[in-house]
Amino acid sequence: MKKMFAALVAGLVALAPLAAAAHGPTRQKVTETIEINAPADKVWAVVGNFQDMSWHPAVTSTEGTGGNDVGASRKLTLQGGGVLEEGLEKYDAAKMMLFYRITKDDVKVLPVTNYSSRITVKDLGGKSEVTWWGAFYRGYPNNDPPAELSDEAALNAVTGVYKSGLEGLKKKLESGT
Repeated sequence: MKKMFAALVAGLVALAPLAAAAHGPTRQKVTETIEINAPADKVWAVVGNFQDMSWHPAVTSTEGTGGNDVGASRKLTLQGGGVLEEGLEKYDAAKMMLFYRITKDDVKVLPVTNYSSRITVKDLGGKSEVTWWGAFYRGYPNNDPPAELSDEAALNAVTGVYKSGLEGLKKKLESGT
């Protein structure tokens, strides 16, 4: 019995490196925050409209159905012609929070899969703080991804989307356009 147990432990120890190598991708997260010199209700009126993302400089048009109701959908057409399809999963106007997911992955448009995101607006007494948070996996589900579908590519792409979007939102609200 002792020999059998020792053989079992030795076998498990020998397999441990293979298990580690077979791990695959890990969930990545990005959070970006910006302060906007505008009241929270004014900021929420713009960012809280799930059917209009014209404040993001990369978005050329938004089509959607369902308004701000849970289950609503939107299709964002981006500069360059890429399209993102998203669905609204949570919406709380009182807390100034919305939560959505990409419903149809296209790693050529955004090198991620299983993407979900939350946008919140916080009142800072005449100013606002907008936080955009996302969680996702890289675009390549297996080990040894190509560079354009790696964790780094996914993190860089989402960070770029959030930063440029928040800057676009700030510009729109602070310039009054």
